[in-house]
Parts: sequence; structure tokens; C-alpha cells
Amino acid sequence: MALNYEIDKLDLQILNILMENAFIPYTEIGKKLFVSAGTIHVRMAKMEKLGIVKSPRLQIDLPKLGMDVTAFIGVYLVRSDMYDKVVKELRKITEVVSCHYTTGNYSLFLRIICRDTQHLREVLHDKLQKIEGINRTETLISLAESFDRPLQIALEENHSS
Repeated sequence: MALNYEIDKLDLQILNILMENAFIPYTEIGKKLFVSAGTIHVRMAKMEKLGIVKSPRLQIDLPKLGMDVTAFIGVYLVRSDMYDKVVKELRKITEVVSCHYTTGNYSLFLRIICRDTQHLREVLHDKLQKIEGINRTETLISLAESFDRPLQIALEENHSS
């Protein structure tokens, strides 16, 4: 398939529906958008091949599984050229669920999920702060998540229809 495939309004509508509920069958999406399930399947296959659609993820209520603490960690690197080495080590820590290379005070901004504050302390002390290249960290503990939602992609007129 050519890499110059242009995303159109139908593709964006499909993505918006699936970001709200990744379990919805293609037949139901087709009914909502007045196209066949086959059309939805073909469009999704194209977007997957282009790398627009990545693997679907199951969203789980982690506190119900005993993972009650979410923390955000600002990481100061010793030197910016240590970024790749530090990120490689961070990938090994299963509690680190996202890592962002940032501007501002921190070199990296992490989100980690732990069972409780003792587990958080262990991750910080025994894993994170022992990584060569990390100078220091600052931790912010989330008291509550007010909302977490998928981005609704605007159906702009500049996309071909």
C-alpha cells in the first residue's frame, strides 16, 4: 500500500468510536456510519499498516487489583547525553508506565503505579535512583484522577472526505 494514504472523515469517525470503546464490533461501527463492516475492516487495516493505529490496550481499574498509588516523577539527568541509556534502564522497571522527554525543569517525566507508598519507596530507592545518569528525582503523588479520556480527533474540513 502506498504511504501517501490520506486520512479522511470516515477514518477519523472510526477512530473516535474505537477510542471510546475498543470492543465495539466493526458491524456496529458500520451501522453507525452507514457503511459495511468490510469497509471498516479495510480502513482499520490500512491505518494499522501505516502505524496510525497501534495495538489496542485493555483499560483496567488498577486500584481494584491492589495498585492504589499513582505517582509522577520528575527526573533530572546528570547530562542530557545520558537520555538513551537512562530510558533503556527505565523500560526495565515494570512500575514505570510512561516516560516523557520534556522541556522545563525535568529531563524526563514519568508516571509510575505501585501497590502502596511502601512499594513506591522501594521503586524509588531500590530501582529508579540507582540508575546511572539520574542525578535526582522529584515525586508527586496523585490523590485522585479526576478524569482520563481519549482525545477526540477533530473532523476538520482540511481532510479530504
